[in-house]
Amino acid sequence: MEISIHGDGIRISEALDNYTRSKVDKLDRYLPNIAHVGVELAIIRTHRGADLAIAQITVQHARGAILRAEERMGIENRDTIRWSINKAVDKLHRQIDRFKSKRKAKNQRVRDRYRATMAELNMAEEVPAYDIPDATVAGAPTDIFRRKQVEMMPMNEEEAIEQLELLDHTFYMFMNAESAQVNVLYRRDNGGYGILVPQ
Repeated sequence: MEISIHGDGIRISEALDNYTRSKVDKLDRYLPNIAHVGVELAIIRTHRGADLAIAQITVQHARGAILRAEERMGIENRDTIRWSINKAVDKLHRQIDRFKSKRKAKNQRVRDRYRATMAELNMAEEVPAYDIPDATVAGAPTDIFRRKQVEMMPMNEEEAIEQLELLDHTFYMFMNAESAQVNVLYRRDNGGYGILVPQ
């Protein structure tokens, strides 16, 4: 399992690097066949309110699924970034639970692509207990602090729904394999999903 750690507005000291690796290095015990874990740590200076410590962890499974967790915390002291890492790892445990216990998809190809195999589940340890809320920090900044390039893998709508659920996001941008257009899948407030299609 390859681990990469990047900092934005924060120096990744040897101690912080070792601490972060010690936390994410155990993830493959709960979900075997992780290809890569990317950790992005950031300190965001805000114009109003407390500065933010952000830890985002992205897990790329060998079968193609991507799991991601992010934690934002108002900076209280120098340990806040470590607390953010801990909470992001706890959220990832929940994502891994969801990945391992995915409900049966209607489409066999989707199920095979995004579900852990029985061999993987038999090798995996139980995920440790987690008890954290899903809410993000109130008063988060509205300025754009980051632009992200997204790799667009062609997929159908069912595969996009599976990926949205694995990421636990409210929306997911994907390349529609049928139309060869970028679509945005979103979770509707009253249940179900919607898709934004460009004209």
